[in-house]
Amino acid sequence: MNFDEFTGQIQHRLELPDTGRAVRAIRATLMTLGQRIPEGNAEDLAASLPLEIKWYMTGAVQEHGQRFDWQEFVERVSDIESVAPAEAAYHARIVIDLVETVVPPSDFQQLRDQLPEGESEENWRKLFEVVDGGGWSDAHEAQTGGGPQPDPESESTAELTEHDQSPETDE
Repeated sequence: MNFDEFTGQIQHRLELPDTGRAVRAIRATLMTLGQRIPEGNAEDLAASLPLEIKWYMTGAVQEHGQRFDWQEFVERVSDIESVAPAEAAYHARIVIDLVETVVPPSDFQQLRDQLPEGESEENWRKLFEVVDGGGWSDAHEAQTGGGPQPDPESESTAELTEHDQSPETDE
């Protein structure tokens, strides 16, 4: 996946009007995540991301391995992205869901291992709600009114095939 595909996916999933806002959501999420996890883990996770996206987790971060909880993460993302905290939290979940589809499972598990998910701890489980819910899907897009539109040509073919194979007719 290249930079344009990655940012395009985020823009589409978040239903943002322009690429600039998608880039801000990605940058805010990944820079803040890069601040939270150790430098080596950030480099491992970012290795499979497009070069420009990778930089947000590695080159743009002055200090890796900082200790802060989910709430502080959301506040930092909100400040960088210049959006409300609830919107920043949602954007972060969507960005992390796309990251999960791009990076090797072992690197994503390494990320999860760095972020405590227990109720009484820092409760990073909220960051992974979309991933744990099965990830972004066409079904979710359909519920939100977005999503891919059917190709009229293939839809006609599918209807013909179904009709031809159907034992009952409405004639």
